[in-house]
Amino acid sequence: MRPSPPSTQPILSVRDLKVHFRARSGFFGSTLIRALDGVSLELARGETLAVVGESGSGKTTLGRATLRLLRPTSGQILFDGQDIARLPEKGLKAFRRHAQAIFQDPYAALSPYMSVRQIVEEPLLVHGGFSVRQREAKVLEALAQVRLSPAAEFASKFPHQLSGGQRQRVGIARTLVLSPEYVVADEPVSMIDASSRAEILYLLKEIQLERGLSFLYITHDLASSRHFADRIAVLYLGRIVEVATAVELIDRPYHPYTKALLEAVPEPDPKNRLERRNVVQGEPPNPARVPSGCAFHPRCPLVIRGRCEHVRPELEQVAPGHWVACHLFPAQATDNARQGE
Repeated sequence: MRPSPPSTQPILSVRDLKVHFRARSGFFGSTLIRALDGVSLELARGETLAVVGESGSGKTTLGRATLRLLRPTSGQILFDGQDIARLPEKGLKAFRRHAQAIFQDPYAALSPYMSVRQIVEEPLLVHGGFSVRQREAKVLEALAQVRLSPAAEFASKFPHQLSGGQRQRVGIARTLVLSPEYVVADEPVSMIDASSRAEILYLLKEIQLERGLSFLYITHDLASSRHFADRIAVLYLGRIVEVATAVELIDRPYHPYTKALLEAVPEPDPKNRLERRNVVQGEPPNPARVPSGCAFHPRCPLVIRGRCEHVRPELEQVAPGHWVACHLFPAQATDNARQGE
């Protein structure tokens, strides 16, 4: 089953998406890597869906696949009703006019040999159809919208003259200059100063409200997800294990993995400095050797022996808008509901 957002007309619909890679093994062999193994989700217009999980869970692969920077192994990626999963290369240019990305590293994402004006103007040149005067106006408008003022002064600078936060703002301006409808924000604040992170997220929220943008927010930070995202999807070894509204998932998590991620979030209280935190044990398994049944069972403190090792759980709705892939549910949720009647 596929969890759906409140809107009945999603801008993005991913159906049973699989992305597999071949990694070299030995001199002549290869190993199959299941980066995504049957992901289904929907994103409404104007909505922010956060995708969280440990490193290696497949978050960035999901974002890149929805932009068709990666060719899926199987499944569908419907953007405005059009399946872009099998779209030929010549058809991708028109699609990418409506779908853009904000990259994680503001230092590597900007060419040191180009001025800010050239960096922001580049998408307009690639897609064409704009005069010199129109390009200049759009560049200055985008810089002003990301709070780089005076825009004309910043346009003449080069990346080495900017701070990390300013560089990320330039990257956001480059994303916005084509007026996209869908943006993949891949860890957009993880590599900038802590003092600038909240500013960038508030800026993105303002721009979203002004333009009606839809965000796929890729992050490992559940704290920022609660404030920036409308819904949160938890990814583990290429599969979604829980989806709910941001407030619902943070306040009432069901899946043991989600609970472990929340336990790992630090609290700004000096009294906690000597307390041991109940974090999930062990490391994520090798995606080339995904455990049978529930992939989380080797690390799960609530594993059901004889079932979790052999039967892979599917997403089930345990509360309105709250979906979980765990053998503990929906049976336990149903029992609790009955007890409350």
